[in-house]
Amino acid sequence: MKRALFAALVLLGGACPASAHHSATAEFDVAHRTTISGTLTRVDWVNPHIVVFVDAKGASGPEAWKFQSQSPAWFRRFGVTRVDFSRAMGQTITVEGNRAKDGSLIGFLLKATFADGRSVAAEAPQPRGAGAER
Repeated sequence: MKRALFAALVLLGGACPASAHHSATAEFDVAHRTTISGTLTRVDWVNPHIVVFVDAKGASGPEAWKFQSQSPAWFRRFGVTRVDFSRAMGQTITVEGNRAKDGSLIGFLLKATFADGRSVAAEAPQPRGAGAER
């Protein structure tokens, strides 16, 4: 009986869709940055990535952009919290990121600049002197 139950669980588990974690380079054009300005409409502060939604004006009308980024824990390590984004809800935000390779209105957020001038970088800060020639 235990073997039959185990076999059934294995078969059922195999039938469920698996979500795989992937590299940003698999989905996004990391060689090019895009900059979008618009209204911050929503932030999903959830694992595995926060997601920021921005309504922007495009060449042919309104565009609803979706930017994913690092995990909430990653942001907290650098002093950024959900409150930093929620204070800007409904205000203009400028997002720099890498657009999806398929051309859709999806991107990987690298930097967000709020209407009051504050900015949040989703890239790890460089140590002092990094990149300096010796």
